[in-house]
Amino acid sequence: MSVSTKIRQLAGQTVLYGLGNMLPRLLNFLLIRPQITAFNDPEKFGVLTNILSLVALLNIVYSFGMETAFFRFASPSGANAKRIFNIAQTAVTSLSLLFTGILFLSAPVLMDLMELSQPSLIVYMIFILLADNLTLIPFARLRLENKAMKFALYKLINVLILVGLNLYFLCVVYDPAVGVGYVLIANLIANCFYLFFFAKDLFAWRPVFDKELSAAMFRYAYPVMLTGLAAMMNEFFSRGLLTKLLPEGFYPGRTSQYALGVFGACYKFSVLMNLGIQAFRMGAEPFFFSQAKEKNSPALFALVNHYFIIAGCFVMLAVALNTDLLCFLFIPQKEYWEGLGIVPPLLLGYLFLGIYYNFTVWFKLTDRTYFGTYITVGGALLTVALNCVFIPLWGYAGSSWATPIVYGGMMVACYALGQKYYPVPYFIFSGMAYIILSFVIIYAVKFMPYSNIFISTAGNGLLLLLFAGSAWMWERRRFPRDGVK
Repeated sequence: MSVSTKIRQLAGQTVLYGLGNMLPRLLNFLLIRPQITAFNDPEKFGVLTNILSLVALLNIVYSFGMETAFFRFASPSGANAKRIFNIAQTAVTSLSLLFTGILFLSAPVLMDLMELSQPSLIVYMIFILLADNLTLIPFARLRLENKAMKFALYKLINVLILVGLNLYFLCVVYDPAVGVGYVLIANLIANCFYLFFFAKDLFAWRPVFDKELSAAMFRYAYPVMLTGLAAMMNEFFSRGLLTKLLPEGFYPGRTSQYALGVFGACYKFSVLMNLGIQAFRMGAEPFFFSQAKEKNSPALFALVNHYFIIAGCFVMLAVALNTDLLCFLFIPQKEYWEGLGIVPPLLLGYLFLGIYYNFTVWFKLTDRTYFGTYITVGGALLTVALNCVFIPLWGYAGSSWATPIVYGGMMVACYALGQKYYPVPYFIFSGMAYIILSFVIIYAVKFMPYSNIFISTAGNGLLLLLFAGSAWMWERRRFPRDGVK
């Protein structure tokens, strides 16, 4: 199979996983307007922001990196496929039940730390985590077996239920006493449908613990979990520390929870980049493992990363250049618009994170996942340090700039170590050129005197077409055939 065919195959898988992962989350993104309208207060939206960021962080702990370990140890048609599934499902189920018990016991402490007045919010959050992770390995098996269509269907049904329930709760039966609880209830009900979809797999599962194999999978998985934590820690700490470190009166006449609500609403726009990254990861992770033994795999990985950067720059431009249009469509309340300056640095940070994920292939393939632990610890420490310094000085703008600094540092560290243990001929300078050019365009456009939003949208659309067309012609000249010999 030629390199170009392999890349097209990966692109096709990414599109399908995008339908299953990105499209549902994009539909979920559309709920920002009814949520903001219903809550009618940035402080309440700040509460929801805090809870959902904690859910994302705890999901990494619950799964414990076992999804990646499953890909490493299992094969679609191997004799051990069923046994590895049972071992992985046993590990995730056991850990999920353990962490659920711990969270219930520590619920009063969590409520105090998060400044919540409704105990039910913690209960909903805990059961959302449990439902998510009980079906983690069944979803991973669909990816391993290249059943992307079924994966996409399950995810799409889930989000249609989620969107329908949100619209019903927020627009029809809304009670301010329940407030953000409606969003969590909708998430919980929608996620419980996953248990129904995978009922056959879950009933067929038999708890298995293999002294040697289970231990090997845990040794492989826990550094992956710590690496995943780094991806979420920046988001979680930037939000959690904002309410703690923001000086009183920094934003005149507004509380720190109000500032968090503004930050959380504008943060939603940067998530559009993260959705694309997650869709790519779902297709790329099993792809990298399947191609690892091929002779030209390093060159193939380099080309995949190069095209990923180009696509990421296009998304960064598309979102950053059109924040006015996005606000017009999804956040009509002008009090949120003051935070739009955080969007470009957050988009850049997520792009760096996506490149970092590509670079991590070396320690996953060489079974040196402990290097992920070192990089993660460094990233976590840098996240806390920068937020502690930047938030008192620049508020949520400082927190947003901490994101590309941390993810950029992790990206550079992973690349440098990888070239020592598993050299890959990445296109570093051309990749940097695309990123720098994109960022220059974003800030240059801010000085263009557009008279209204419709003219600016048309002008920005032409810029995007020019960028895409120029990139396509340049890459066609550089790689007229496969790009890898």
